Amino acid sequence: MNADTDGCTLDTDSEYVELAVEVFTMLADATRIRIILALRDSELSVNQLAETVNKSQAAVSQHLAKLRLARIVITRREGTRVFYRLANEHARQLVAAAIFQAEHALDGIPAHHLHPHNTAIPSTERKVDAHA
Repeated sequence: MNADTDGCTLDTDSEYVELAVEVFTMLADATRIRIILALRDSELSVNQLAETVNKSQAAVSQHLAKLRLARIVITRREGTRVFYRLANEHARQLVAAAIFQAEHALDGIPAHHLHPHNTAIPSTERKVDAHA
């Protein structure tokens, strides 16, 4: 059973196509991509994210608000601090796939082909992709 396709149609006339476009639109920003990369393995506060992505706290807060509205990130409050984490693994996978595609555009042998233990994509996809 494949959890990525159960209950979701991947047909060209799927009702989810337009929503998928909205997801790609939301991810079409370098700061948001960096935020998702920063959150791929842990939860962070706005201050930590601002330092990690080298942007002001105000700018990061605005991006986080959009990512939260899009249900890409969720929050956890601890006293007066708010911590952000990815809502699920799909945003991480989308960003990883986009980075891997960018590596193909720039490198003869992309870095993700040199590291067979890369867990950003399932091993079955790595095997298929390695023959591409």
